[in-house]
Amino acid sequence: MLVNLSDVLTSEGRQTSMEVPLEMTCFQSRMGSFEIIDKSPVQFTFTNTGKDKARVEGSVKLTFQTNCDRCLTEVPTILDLHFERVVTSPEISTEDEEVDDLSFMEGYQLDVETFVYNEIIGNWPAKILCKEDCKGICPVCGQNLNERDCGCDTFVPDPRMAVIQDIFKGDKEV
Repeated sequence: MLVNLSDVLTSEGRQTSMEVPLEMTCFQSRMGSFEIIDKSPVQFTFTNTGKDKARVEGSVKLTFQTNCDRCLTEVPTILDLHFERVVTSPEISTEDEEVDDLSFMEGYQLDVETFVYNEIIGNWPAKILCKEDCKGICPVCGQNLNERDCGCDTFVPDPRMAVIQDIFKGDKEV
């Protein structure tokens, strides 16, 4: 959805607030595809901060269906995004240091979907866990160790000691 900012960008001191429905149903990135299972409308406040400049402030709350990074259990992930950006009219040079990357602007129009997508990318959690002390899955049999212990031998010898272990195997000649 596009929001026209020409009134805000051209009128000094003007402030406008609005609620915009988010049409995005899925978030896709190189990390995978994540379904949005719950979302609030995007709250925007646009404030003119000078000639052909405006501050965009707002918030949106999104819930994604994700998997735990250790045990692969389905986990809902909530992102409560609050943002503040500066946008300019298309006539102004974008080389001003105060102005953010304007890939979400199309002339005087703000592309809400691209704007929210950029905010999700910047705020996506580095690791998603079902609980803080998640034990993960067994590397031998694949059992979810949060549900029960599998009893597999998961001892991994120190590779620096592999040569010394060969000495004790009896078949090896020293």
